[in-house]
Amino acid sequence: MANKVLAILNSKAPYSSTFGKDSLDIALIFGSYEQGVSLFFQGEGVFQLIPNQDGQQLSMKDYLKTFSAFEFYDIEDIYVCLESLQERKLSNAFHIEKVNILPAKEFAAKLKQHDCILRF
Repeated sequence: MANKVLAILNSKAPYSSTFGKDSLDIALIFGSYEQGVSLFFQGEGVFQLIPNQDGQQLSMKDYLKTFSAFEFYDIEDIYVCLESLQERKLSNAFHIEKVNILPAKEFAAKLKQHDCILRF
């Protein structure tokens, strides 16, 4: 029986809660066990991909630097909603490489291809 593929949908801004760090922890756990995992970013969640953020100003640990570990965990499927970027006037200059920017319709279709979706 094939392994199920997990989608982790990030829709919260970094440092507004622990959701971003929690989703990252789950992605790394699944990756460490060689389970299929894809990351999706939409809404305020797209801010998690913006470089040069400092959580220390909010007395929070900077978990965003850990995104650079994705390649070591074979986490390669990372998707961002184009409309979410445009609504927030953000560029596609992210602190991680190989991000797939998809229009909302394609983003939703890609998300539906997964066996399980965890929303943060």
